[in-house]
Amino acid sequence: MDQFFDPGSVAVLGASNDPAKWGFWLSAGALKGTHRRQVYLINSRVASIQGEPTFGSLAELPETPELLVISIPGRGVPAVVDEALAAGVRAFLIISARVPDAADMAQRIISAGARLVGPSSLGVVDASNDLLLAWGNFTPGSLAVVTQSGQLGTEIATLSARSGLGISRFASIGGQSDVRAAEILTSLVDDEATTQVVLYLESFTGGSALVAAMQALRAAGKPTMILTTGQSDAGARLAKSHTGSLTSAMDTVDAACRAAGAIRLSTPGEAVEFAGYLATSWLPAGKKIAIISDSGGQGAIAADRAESHGLRVNVLNTATRARVEGHLPLAGHIDNPIDLDGAGEADLSVHACLVDELLADESIDSVILSGYFGCYGEDIPALLDAELAEVGALGETVRKHRKPLIVHSMSADSPAVAALWENSIPVYTSIESVMRVVAGAGFYASHAGRITEALERSGPVTPWGTGYAAARDTISAAGVPVPRAQTVKRGTELVEVMAGSDLTPPFVLKAGWPAHKTELGAIALGLRDATALKDAYTEMVARLGEGEYIVEEMDTRGEAVEILVGGRQDENFGPIVMVGAGGTETELYGDTWLELAPVTHAEALDMVSRLTCYRLLTGWRGRRAADLDELAEIIVSVSRLIAGSNEIQEVEINPVRVTPDGALAVDALVVTNRDDESDDGTDDNSSSDSGSNTNGDGSDNGKSDNDGNGERESR
Repeated sequence: MDQFFDPGSVAVLGASNDPAKWGFWLSAGALKGTHRRQVYLINSRVASIQGEPTFGSLAELPETPELLVISIPGRGVPAVVDEALAAGVRAFLIISARVPDAADMAQRIISAGARLVGPSSLGVVDASNDLLLAWGNFTPGSLAVVTQSGQLGTEIATLSARSGLGISRFASIGGQSDVRAAEILTSLVDDEATTQVVLYLESFTGGSALVAAMQALRAAGKPTMILTTGQSDAGARLAKSHTGSLTSAMDTVDAACRAAGAIRLSTPGEAVEFAGYLATSWLPAGKKIAIISDSGGQGAIAADRAESHGLRVNVLNTATRARVEGHLPLAGHIDNPIDLDGAGEADLSVHACLVDELLADESIDSVILSGYFGCYGEDIPALLDAELAEVGALGETVRKHRKPLIVHSMSADSPAVAALWENSIPVYTSIESVMRVVAGAGFYASHAGRITEALERSGPVTPWGTGYAAARDTISAAGVPVPRAQTVKRGTELVEVMAGSDLTPPFVLKAGWPAHKTELGAIALGLRDATALKDAYTEMVARLGEGEYIVEEMDTRGEAVEILVGGRQDENFGPIVMVGAGGTETELYGDTWLELAPVTHAEALDMVSRLTCYRLLTGWRGRRAADLDELAEIIVSVSRLIAGSNEIQEVEINPVRVTPDGALAVDALVVTNRDDESDDGTDDNSSSDSGSNTNGDGSDNGKSDNDGNGERESR
């Protein structure tokens, strides 16, 4: 990526003297790096731009530039690119939008062995290399920004400058016609100036490469914060299984973040406030926090907000409480939160004393100081020195314990607030920001990333044909336990099949071809004997027609919890495995968790523990605990099945009936890339058909055109 972030020479096509035009800012920025590289400004209408001579065309340049920046009306870009390729240009940064036949143009660039950032890019910046090819000014710093939306990236850069972080690199990748986010992220691993990365993407094409790049950044000690949009996935509406329809695109991005050791945030402001925390403080060991406040109301709200973010505000243990009471003999509330009750005004040094006692407690992971601290010297100048001295004492305390102390202050920019940041103590004016950051830090600390095993994909692994019998064979071969069964194929007789069978009633009869059976009456449960089975078969064939039917032994074990286990191929991130509450209420509860596949046994157990219905599996109201290890093995088997097949698109087992005596898959659906996509007359997203104790089936990119010498219609 050096040709984009540290080129030996740069030419700006569309250079301008008009500050309202893109060509002006690109020219001004490029000229700031003339001590490091040769800069050429191209404009056929004027002799000089910003005091520098211009060239009338690319052909007039004394050399072929290493990087050509194009900011002209989009309609003129393809011809210029062809001319530049003929001249030997091998790196293009295209600011222009609305370029006709942009995909064909990009392919010509790639075929020539050249590289392209854009079109519709808002530029690139590298502070260490004095490269500024973007609109506006960028404060040098340690945060890298890689973004599909140029203007959103500029907002992040602006907020970063205000926070004191600044920008190391900035890359607006636009349409990603050639250079993609993963390549730029990989280049940041060894960039000494970059300590953190914010990534904004609207498309996660090539998601596996993105995960690998973020894993490399995490290993290098460089946190990645992701911003994205879209809470739903239109493709999920077309899924045949609940595995596709019950999860959103955001669920998959979150799974990718966990695998990559990255964290997804919601807004540019959240990303920058979290980056400020990570640049300053230590990561917490867990979710247990202590709160100190000089206001009962602020302390109570802090506790409420903490719990809403999944943090734990536990009562102090006896020893810590006794030590705290020694510093607050007159306080009325010593539990957690701790109300200073005027002690802070009486003696500022009480703050550091209390923080020291709390951070020394191994059962406390972080301390929150909320309220007036930071305002004493601002409101009462005579107290400034004392407050700053207390900040220094707090700094020594956190460095000694190497645990986080975060301050919620009513002042935004007092001398004490600035000193707190300098002493590795983050400060925020909103208690919501404090709790969001602490919770995020805990998440980041506990998700360091995981390397998914790369299985060799093979196929076919499913029999030719579709339906339940084929799905049974597929999951059984993968190691998933299923009930004993007999298949009545088209052209065979039920009596003949059952005559040689040793199946034990009660039976379940299923038509093998519908994806979802209840709506069609394609399942009969609790058939007590051969006569009941024959009657049900005769009625079902008369109504549904000839086809493949399956007779199973009905699972009648008690204390069963119905769980859904599924997998699918995600178009961006590859194989995904999911677990969730199963049965007829699957969609009602929407209780699911997914990860990139394959997973290990321990990871499968962790997935199950994330479900709300997990408590049903561990012994709800005196029931015996279910066999979690057997369930985990089924999850592992499905994850390896979907990750190891080059033909399976979706697999779903709903339900897996999990009891204290083991787990059994009593319905399955497998969708392959050979399957007929014709409608079977049912709603593909209809609810599962199992019941209790039964075998049922269960980028804006700033995309405005350039006008004249690099002017965009809007930003």
